[in-house]
Amino acid sequence: MTAVPIEITCADGFVLHGHHWPASATAPRRPGVAVITAATGVLARYYHRYAAFLADAGFDVVTFDYRGIGDSRPSRLRGMRCRWQDWGRKDLDAVLGEAGRRWPGAPVSVVGHSVGGVVPLWAPRNTEIARVLSVGGQYAWRGDFAPWARRRLIWRWRVVGPLLTLVCGYFPARRLGWMEDLPRGVAMECARRRPRMEDNYPRAERADVVAVAAALTAPVLAVATTDDEYATPAAVRRVLAYLPATSHEFVQLSPDVLGHSSIGHFGLFHSRHRDDFWADSVRWLLDGENPWPEHVR
Repeated sequence: MTAVPIEITCADGFVLHGHHWPASATAPRRPGVAVITAATGVLARYYHRYAAFLADAGFDVVTFDYRGIGDSRPSRLRGMRCRWQDWGRKDLDAVLGEAGRRWPGAPVSVVGHSVGGVVPLWAPRNTEIARVLSVGGQYAWRGDFAPWARRRLIWRWRVVGPLLTLVCGYFPARRLGWMEDLPRGVAMECARRRPRMEDNYPRAERADVVAVAAALTAPVLAVATTDDEYATPAAVRRVLAYLPATSHEFVQLSPDVLGHSSIGHFGLFHSRHRDDFWADSVRWLLDGENPWPEHVR
């Protein structure tokens, strides 16, 4: 499957770089568009094999790097102004607008990984989303981290991250082998995250943050694994609590259910899950059928 490079201009003039994966001409159905939103500090190409899989199933698929990440990283990251919320309010919003122009009338589903499962809550155009598959969707409040990983994750996000960010002007995570480098605003927001989403923003913005999230009406299937150190049940439910107008379910899968010994926060997008999680996820994206009803929490 050959992807086509695309550029998407946001309302503030910032240009995002991504790819369009054309729907297979031999697929039995053309179910619309699937937009994949990445985890924090993860390149869009991490999801390319899954994107090609969805294209084979008949979707036109869009992958893209958030501003400050991968192909959408400016030549100088130090001093770049970018908050976590911008990835939804500006970036995903522009991608949804582009999808509406390219495929008018086609339903648009979002597959969001980690914070990618939260960015639809920040996009004003989220009213145009037809369905959401949230995989490990959470916004990294330290109190929700799994107890067995909490000390390590707090050290990473609340000690090392902010210290290096203050020194370098951005978080040089790639040098540590952790992830892609992060803009200063994103790194500092991760470090200072508060349990109520709206409390992470100036008072004048808080009501709007909650209102935009509440405007999402698309059904949401939230999936996490029992060995996910970030997306614990408390973390997933913390996000779903901002969606009063949606029908949503939370499914928690143990690795043995999918025939594996471990999965973690990033594993479900590995190609070894092509015949289990990937194949089952298409059932939700095509018809809104929860493939794992016996694992609803």
